[in-house]
Amino acid sequence: MENFTFYSPTYFVFGKNEENNAGHYVKRFGGSKVLIHYGGGSAVRSGLIGRVEESLKKEGISFAQLPGVKPNPRSGLVYEGIDLCRREGVDMILAVGGGSSIDSAKAIAAGVPYDGDFWDFYSGKPIEKALPVGTVLTIAAAGSEGSGDSVITKEEGMLKRGAGSEAIRPVFSILNPELTQTLPAYQTACGITDIMAHLFERYFTNTKEVETTDRMIEGLLLAMIHEGPVAVKEPDNYGARANIMWAGMMAHNNSCGVGRQQDWASHEIEHELSAKYDCAHGAGLAVVFPAWMKYNMKHDVMRFAQVATRVWGCKIDFADPERTALEGIEAFRNFLKGIGMPLTFAELGAKEEDIPYMAGLATDGGKRTVGGFVSLHKEDVEAIYRLCL
Repeated sequence: MENFTFYSPTYFVFGKNEENNAGHYVKRFGGSKVLIHYGGGSAVRSGLIGRVEESLKKEGISFAQLPGVKPNPRSGLVYEGIDLCRREGVDMILAVGGGSSIDSAKAIAAGVPYDGDFWDFYSGKPIEKALPVGTVLTIAAAGSEGSGDSVITKEEGMLKRGAGSEAIRPVFSILNPELTQTLPAYQTACGITDIMAHLFERYFTNTKEVETTDRMIEGLLLAMIHEGPVAVKEPDNYGARANIMWAGMMAHNNSCGVGRQQDWASHEIEHELSAKYDCAHGAGLAVVFPAWMKYNMKHDVMRFAQVATRVWGCKIDFADPERTALEGIEAFRNFLKGIGMPLTFAELGAKEEDIPYMAGLATDGGKRTVGGFVSLHKEDVEAIYRLCL
């Protein structure tokens, strides 16, 4: 295990009706003028935004609103939010929604005190200062409610890029599993896939002697395998929703990733898919991740065989561990298919002729590699895309 530092200061408030206390936590963490940032009309129609507003009024906190966040959140709304916050004197962003709303809120929070273009942060500049961000989570998926990460799509060129900093880690997050019960089965399945991908990105490592975090990751994967189909079939099952919601946070606040090299190639490869075709991130990962596994399996076949036996229940074949590894990958694909996820480019509407273009974007025209477990060049990324066909 490698040396590491770990600091995860987000204050989590978990359980039924806790969104009604949002104003209390805004006040507790120093907010006096809040921007409520959210997506479409469902948050309004369900009464959630109204309940959040009432909680703020109860604490004497004024607020402005900025709806309109889309999946794969766009830079245009971020610029609009930065301007609005500056005009209104906003001192805290409250994201109500899933990872898209939270990521957009983080980008706005970083942009308000910065003199330059917020996109600088998504081009490699460190974020040193930001407005505090709070969240009311409605989708268990991205883990953005507990992480210091944000992904935004720049509309000019449709570039999907990430930024990370402790400055944008939420100061508090309210997690009420009831708020996820109205999600369509497809969105629920996309979230489950994203959670599992966050775990696998950490699991496939070249770092030795990481049994503790291996077991943590395996346990969370087993929880998803058990609870995921339940939530898809029984959307009102509070127990399944609760376990998935907490697993989503644990998968991405990096408690499972400390002391070990991580990969993240699948996310970078998928980002070009969802930027190009505006597909759901989880759906793109369902197509890309098994292909990435198959392409890179021989790099450390015993690690793939290990997850096959510990998570998917395969029987280890010491004479032919590659067969065990392939059985595990196929078990993962069958699980994804079982919860309604796509497995091919055709199901996403992606086109073979776009593969060189997307591989070029993912690797900056071949100038850099992606991935920590295996360093992938442009031709490798192209080959993985072709396995998705």
